[in-house]
Amino acid sequence: MPTPSAAPLPTAPAQAPSPSVSSDRPRSCPTCSGPVDPDPRFTAWCPACEWNLVPAEEAARECAKSAKELARERAAAERTERLFEEVAAGRTDTTRRDWLAASALAVPVHAVTVAVAAAAVWLLVTGNTPLRCLGALLLAVAFLLRPRLGRAPSGTGALSRTEAPALYGLADRVAAELGAPPVGVIQVTEDFNASMAVVGLRRTSMLTIGLPLWEALDERQRLALLGHELAHQVNGDNRRGLWLGSAMGALAHWYDLSRPRERTRAGYGVVALLSLIGDYLGNAFLHLVSQLPYRAYLVLDRLTARAGQQAEYRADELGARVASTEAAGGMLETLLLGSAAGTVTMRLRAEIQSRPRSGRRDAAPGPDVTALWPQLREHLAAIPPLERERLLRRSRQDGHAVDASHPPTHLRRALLARHTPLPAAVTCTANEATTIATELAPHRTRIARTLLAG
Repeated sequence: MPTPSAAPLPTAPAQAPSPSVSSDRPRSCPTCSGPVDPDPRFTAWCPACEWNLVPAEEAARECAKSAKELARERAAAERTERLFEEVAAGRTDTTRRDWLAASALAVPVHAVTVAVAAAAVWLLVTGNTPLRCLGALLLAVAFLLRPRLGRAPSGTGALSRTEAPALYGLADRVAAELGAPPVGVIQVTEDFNASMAVVGLRRTSMLTIGLPLWEALDERQRLALLGHELAHQVNGDNRRGLWLGSAMGALAHWYDLSRPRERTRAGYGVVALLSLIGDYLGNAFLHLVSQLPYRAYLVLDRLTARAGQQAEYRADELGARVASTEAAGGMLETLLLGSAAGTVTMRLRAEIQSRPRSGRRDAAPGPDVTALWPQLREHLAAIPPLERERLLRRSRQDGHAVDASHPPTHLRRALLARHTPLPAAVTCTANEATTIATELAPHRTRIARTLLAG
């Protein structure tokens, strides 16, 4: 069960380009006889009647869903559409009531940890030897139940202000435009995503930038990404606040501690049979215990979902104010290209692994792994408009979102389109961009090696 401590912008699932051309690729739509996508690198589909918009194997998986699953998905889609219309019309009053209910529900969650810790201290101070032993046990339990506040990263991937003054300077200018506090620490990862979190007792703001996503964006879209993430400090998203965020994180951790584990022991005879029975009984008990934090988490998630999605819409608006509406829309569209980016990585990895290896000292040097980044940009830039349109329609049809805390991507773009187009309030000069690229160079090499090593 995921924790809501961060608001990620991870990879949006998209159809990867086909590495080969099918000999039986249709030249016209079998449904309406209209022309299909002629590019052999991508899925053949008809933009007129949307034939093969969803490939047959994916459509079969959808058909295999139960009526209950489909009804649940339809209900969730209807709630999402209603929220979109409310946000577009400026009606967001109901989310305040949801926040109050969620905050009230967080009280018993924190009270459990405080009560266990208080009982442990009382037994340790006033009890006899057996009671003090029980107090020590309860203190250990309280330690396990404590809310996880996270910690600021250090070491590999973490950038200090002295290591990346230009990147921090750009982030500070974006934060100043939004009225947000400066970012505390920036971390660079190999994921096609970005996120903003507040961690530790000192509530340090942590910006995580996935280098593949950063490389896939142009300079203006990178500003939109920074604007969206830093906007989470000023968009009213209480999920990342200390009270609600730590409560939801604690429930997720409690569920992980109490959920049943798979049986790993094996053997024969009476001892093995008794062990098997014990495992089944223990897992049945743990299943009952784990349902309490699981159900409480679902209730909190449901109560905060509307306001959380509203905060995401607000972050998109603020990102558009920073970098322009056009750049914010382009950044959202790039999120649909995650699988296409993965295709580049897999192709280059296969090329490297297929090359003969030699143990001789005078052998030719290995391949330049940093070639991944220009190939990634070239591949994404070469994706034709018709394939991008297919991905956008898939997003609309699937109700696809980057994760459960975000609204569907097509609705986020639609809300931006309803507003008056905004110019960029923050710009990045060519010299500044070059300096930032130099600061990220060691991480470009490190992350490229990680991705191409598989």
